[in-house]
Amino acid sequence: MALTVTDLAVARGGRSVMSGVSFEVAAGAALILRGPNGAGKTTLLRTIAGLQPPLSGHIAGAHETIAYAGHADGLKAMLSVRENLDFWAQVFGQNDIEPAIAAYQLQPLQDRLAGTLSAGQKRRLGLARLMVTGRPIWVLDEPTVSLDTDAVALFAAAVTDHLTANGSALIATHIDLGLDAGSLDLAQYRSAVDLRIGASDEAFL
Repeated sequence: MALTVTDLAVARGGRSVMSGVSFEVAAGAALILRGPNGAGKTTLLRTIAGLQPPLSGHIAGAHETIAYAGHADGLKAMLSVRENLDFWAQVFGQNDIEPAIAAYQLQPLQDRLAGTLSAGQKRRLGLARLMVTGRPIWVLDEPTVSLDTDAVALFAAAVTDHLTANGSALIATHIDLGLDAGSLDLAQYRSAVDLRIGASDEAFL
């Protein structure tokens, strides 16, 4: 399933930060979003994921097809690694967590409480959640934060496998993941006018 964004405008803190954003991510493809800090990458991704409303424009292919991974890992500290994945699999109506455990080499950690993991281990577990959602479109905001070189390679391999299975990925990152992916510089879409609008997005920040 393709993700199509047409003439999208988004706001942060009640101010328009980006407008006229248009692109398509086809099934089996990935798109890397580039741009300096503060350009609006996180705001754009949260809007596409349905966590805050757009100012204008259209998003097609997003309804109940997106799995979003932001800056928070989305873990329950008092559940084990396995229990966290079981929980998220059940939320999305799935049941097989073994491929996710294997992909991120979580076998030695599967009985550890999530709250006792290192930052990098938590990030690996947070990313493994994507694999138990069963959703075809992954929307990822700086997914490699806290990951070492080996873990980045695990993540890149997981994304590649997802694309091979006809999934798609939209990823905001500053690093080269070695993926066969398109790239879009968001600087060209920054709003020319610092327009104050209704603060309807404030509740989602």
